[in-house]
Amino acid sequence: MIGATLFALFTVLMLAGVPIAAALGVGGMVAIALANPDTQWFGLLAAPQNMEAGVSKYPLLALPMFVLVGSIFDRAGVAQRMVNFALACVGRSPGMLPLVAIAVAMVLGGISGSGPANAAAVGAVMIAAMSRAGYPAPFSASIVGAAAATDILIPPSIAFIVYSVNVPGASVPALFAAGVFPGLLAGLALMVPAVWLSRRRGYGGRERDLPRPPFWHSLREASWGLVAPVLILGGMRAGWFTPTEAAVVAVAYGLFVGLAVHRTICWRDLYGIFREAAEVSAVIMTVMALAGIFAYSVNTLGMADPLVQAVQAAGLNSTGALAALLVIGLIVGMFLDGVSIFLIFLPLLYPLMMVYRWDPVWFGVLLTMVVAIGQFTPPMAVNLLVACRLAGVRIEQTLPHVGWLVLGFVAAALLVAAFPLLALWLPSSMGF
Repeated sequence: MIGATLFALFTVLMLAGVPIAAALGVGGMVAIALANPDTQWFGLLAAPQNMEAGVSKYPLLALPMFVLVGSIFDRAGVAQRMVNFALACVGRSPGMLPLVAIAVAMVLGGISGSGPANAAAVGAVMIAAMSRAGYPAPFSASIVGAAAATDILIPPSIAFIVYSVNVPGASVPALFAAGVFPGLLAGLALMVPAVWLSRRRGYGGRERDLPRPPFWHSLREASWGLVAPVLILGGMRAGWFTPTEAAVVAVAYGLFVGLAVHRTICWRDLYGIFREAAEVSAVIMTVMALAGIFAYSVNTLGMADPLVQAVQAAGLNSTGALAALLVIGLIVGMFLDGVSIFLIFLPLLYPLMMVYRWDPVWFGVLLTMVVAIGQFTPPMAVNLLVACRLAGVRIEQTLPHVGWLVLGFVAAALLVAAFPLLALWLPSSMGF
């Protein structure tokens, strides 16, 4: 009864427009008070303790740094240089600009760790370029919104950091390594329908007439951005630094590129960059702090037990239970971002993970892939909303295009579900 009250209150608050952080905190505190009717005030003392416990975890030190890295590289003009280099590699013909948009989003995903930020950075460059080449704006927005979804798979990933601090046995380096191949597979699964749709529907007819950037000049310009993901992952693999230290190194590297190499950032820009990153980080950390109360109430009151019992009573085997959870994750992902989904549902999903003995790293990657699909699936797709705003179109105008991209991403997720080694081979080979 108390568990039903908790989730009902949380849902009502969300529908009423209450910020998700407040909805999590209020719902958790009401559940604690109802569970201790004789000692309500004493029970509520757990709230500040669990708020502090929700954010006082070492891996979370990396989170604001990776947010800052994304802001720095966005201002450093890395996206445009990546686009020029990709065009120099693939050439000019119908379907190539969508392919370039997806490839650039994947590389930037190895820098920023935030899907909406990636959509904004790539969209600012690619939507106008695709329009000049003859691609309709709804199609361009669909490509950018879907491409940005690879961001939470390709390391560094803010979602993976949040998952790691909530799931024992899933370290940040292991999750980062496990996301590489599924992220590349997801990108490839988006490229196929993007090129096919372009050529089938006659999009990009003017692309052949546009100039192709010179290869070596483009490579030289893009090399500084291409090195960043290698620096982050390679440094962790070599044992030079931890994920948290890697984030700090990436910040220093990004500042060097922006201030000294490209000179697209000046010293007076730093205040705005730091302020933007601080605001985004504060929002995420506030949600995590108040989610600590929510998680405490779920765990302490045993709310996960009825869910586990219901799944077992339904007679679902491991495959059936996994399929059901992934469908639910896809639906929820249409309305909430990945970090919020992990904070809300992991306290409930972790006991099921233990019952069916799913590998926590593989399950984390698979769940993240499903959440990524939701981020560009209408009606409330956060990445697609950003891309539509930049393109000046309504989200319903993207429906004829985005459905094919969703099918491609779903196919990639099914492959990872069927063949866990796609996610687990690299972290095991790297010793994570």
